[in-house]
Amino acid sequence: MLSVRGISYLVGEASTDDMRRDMTVIATELHCTTVMLIGDGKPLIDAARVALEIGLGVYIRPDVTESPRPKLLEHLDAVAEAAEELRREHPGRVTLLVGSEFSHTVPGMVPGPRSFLRLKLIVRFHRLLRRRIDRRLHLLLTSAVATARRRFGGPVTYSAAGWEHVDWSLFDLVGVSLYRSGRNHATYTDRLRGLVRDHDKPVVITEFGCGAFTGADQRGPGAFWIVNWFAVPPRIRGDHPRDEAVQARYLGELIDQYDAEGVHGCFVFTFAMPDFPHHHEPSLDLDKAGFGVVAVSGDGTYRPKAAFHEVARCYGERAPGRGRGPVAE
Repeated sequence: MLSVRGISYLVGEASTDDMRRDMTVIATELHCTTVMLIGDGKPLIDAARVALEIGLGVYIRPDVTESPRPKLLEHLDAVAEAAEELRREHPGRVTLLVGSEFSHTVPGMVPGPRSFLRLKLIVRFHRLLRRRIDRRLHLLLTSAVATARRRFGGPVTYSAAGWEHVDWSLFDLVGVSLYRSGRNHATYTDRLRGLVRDHDKPVVITEFGCGAFTGADQRGPGAFWIVNWFAVPPRIRGDHPRDEAVQARYLGELIDQYDAEGVHGCFVFTFAMPDFPHHHEPSLDLDKAGFGVVAVSGDGTYRPKAAFHEVARCYGERAPGRGRGPVAE
């Protein structure tokens, strides 16, 4: 059964009051046990402190996309030191990720000046790039784990892309972003079962989700590619009718599947995406291409989407005393 029922939270420049509001919603309305905080520097640690005070467990995930290896490790060292202070104050409730999807977020792993372009290259030429990615990823992860463990005494993991091959003996938990799409729908269950079967440690799905438009479930992680970011203002390419039920159904199905297959925990991606604002004009409604379970308007206000209510239902049914029996944390 799912011991860790979570959602990710992109730490931006929100005030402490706004973060406290969001963490309270995540804990009490979404019925999450844990939140994965994605960000940089002091705001990341501040958000973790607020979440812990609310009563949530935290997975701290530093995001230094485009940082070269020396800067990445320097930043990780600082985050690990701060995370250790939080762990000592809140034993058993802090987990540290050394990073996410290094094969495209770190320069030099594959050719390309930006993460987005490197990702497109990997998607298209993964077979040709596999050996290069595996070799460079292993070297970086070995250094990252050593850096994290010098400062942090709690559990350490990594958010691996679906195509990355990771030596999980380095880590305390297996962490994989496992999006379902039309491309892998037929093999998704086998992949999931293999992760649980082949490792003698807990498996956590660090990301899963899709957009809120017709056909978004078939695109999975590629839902955001319907946005033309070069237009002014950015707009949706083609005709993609908004359909919040698609996103809600996708998340509900996968949460149920993770529970049934013995996954230790999962994190919906994600709570909110302010860079994908909701708009009444369909061609400007970037929210439907994003992965947030709340729709953020241009003025910063938000409303729960159908996906929010579905996640709340799925997690609420699994909470202690809510009909499925107690869940060990």
